[in-house]
Amino acid sequence: MTQPLKPVPPRPAPPRPGQGESRARLEEILRVDHAGELAAVHIYRGQSAVFRQTPHIGLAEQFTRMEGEEQVHLDAFETLLRDNKVRPTAMTPVWRLAALGLGVGTALLGEKAAHACTEAVESVIGEHYADQVRELQASDPELAAQLSKYRDDELGHHDHAVAQGAHEAPAYPLLSAVIKAGCRVAIKISEKL
Repeated sequence: MTQPLKPVPPRPAPPRPGQGESRARLEEILRVDHAGELAAVHIYRGQSAVFRQTPHIGLAEQFTRMEGEEQVHLDAFETLLRDNKVRPTAMTPVWRLAALGLGVGTALLGEKAAHACTEAVESVIGEHYADQVRELQASDPELAAQLSKYRDDELGHHDHAVAQGAHEAPAYPLLSAVIKAGCRVAIKISEKL
């Protein structure tokens, strides 16, 4: 006669990668946020460079203004990296080139595609910052407040892009999905490398 099998207790969900030790998690947060702001600066730089060569000079000025706002965030993260002795992601040269290419490419597809790029990127970044704010609320309220402000800035760019017709871009669902997927992959890679 065989013994009845004992039920196996459910295994606890594995911790989210990187959430163990607080110093390691801080490094991940600073590294990935620096990478995201660096990419945003280069996306907007690429878009404004293209539109500066067209009759859409006002559009070039919009993207230049947003680039400047992202540069403020980037400068803050460069200070945080330096002050906390955290290295930037090893992918920095790749992200810089990829972001510039994304900015130029979407601008070449037209105004609506450039706005669709902004909408897609900023929606992922807004969610990402919101998750970090929730995570840091108790342990580092000062950094959480800073990230909350940056999230609001990113959502302002998102809302502006939607108001400018981002959803009217040719092949919007595909364009948006590809850009969002690329952002999510870049976030995971930048946390670790």
